[in-house]
Amino acid sequence: MSARLTFVLVALVSAAAAGAQEGPPLPTPGPEHELLKKDVGTWDATVEMMMPPGPPAKGTEVTALGPGGLWIITDFKSEMMGAPFQGHGVAGWDPARKKYVGTWVDSMSTSVMVTESTYDAASRSLTGWIDAPGPDGQPMKLKAVTEYKDDDTRVFTMYMKGPDGKEAPTMRITYKRRK
Repeated sequence: MSARLTFVLVALVSAAAAGAQEGPPLPTPGPEHELLKKDVGTWDATVEMMMPPGPPAKGTEVTALGPGGLWIITDFKSEMMGAPFQGHGVAGWDPARKKYVGTWVDSMSTSVMVTESTYDAASRSLTGWIDAPGPDGQPMKLKAVTEYKDDDTRVFTMYMKGPDGKEAPTMRITYKRRK
């Protein structure tokens, strides 16, 4: 029996057993999930690399509402440094931490990147950190800011500390919702 089938069977048996008992209510989407829903759709992306600099690349992102409306699932395709690029992310709201959390994997890394952010309604921006391997393979934190310009435009900027210790933008992706 495959590991996937075993997992599905265990999940089904566990769910059936849980249904037979009274337990805590299942989580439901709250007001924080409205921000996640803003990302649902198909987006045309323009990717600008600042470190190292390069010509802008075009890409496409498709984001869907995931399990129970609690998560969004993102698939991204583009070209990076002349090679095909694919990325996959999952993001949601963690009520215990009161933060937006997520994971990201892509075709240019063998490590899972973990994200944590907070949203500021006044600036319409999501600001946080990405835990990822650095160029030397050692763990590092990258600053990440997503600005919601309007319902159909958002700009993601990733920052990295330079040799002088100052943060500088390394990548910017401008997303335009496809109509």
